[in-house]
Amino acid sequence: MKDSSVVRVIDVMTHKFETVDGLMTVRDALRAMKQHGSEALLVDKRHDDDEYGIVLLSDIARQVLAEDRAPERVNVYEIMSKPVVAVDPQMDIRYCARLFDKFGLNCAPVIDRGRLTGLVSYADMVMRGFFAHLDEESRDE
Repeated sequence: MKDSSVVRVIDVMTHKFETVDGLMTVRDALRAMKQHGSEALLVDKRHDDDEYGIVLLSDIARQVLAEDRAPERVNVYEIMSKPVVAVDPQMDIRYCARLFDKFGLNCAPVIDRGRLTGLVSYADMVMRGFFAHLDEESRDE
């Protein structure tokens, strides 16, 4: 990518995301994921001084399925990651990708002035940002 054309997180992030309560069971979380075609659910704050959490399909696979735990007996708060590493919507996707690599992330919530506004993943950055930018460059040639 050329330095002159910055692709920002806001340009590639997913605006559709699901927020759930940490007391939800993993069984209900799986239903929500299936219904919305999502691999991640954001866990809402319990109060103003709390932080957001996230639960991924991989968390469920590692901490429920692999450990042979009953999904109807496990709450999301038991397996979620909290606090989340969040990104600013104005961040350059190159820095976002470096952040993901440094912290071993695949996706992160996008928070703008304390408000949850979206979700961004490696797939979003590559397909909607990097690849789309490469496509535009080839059309300009």
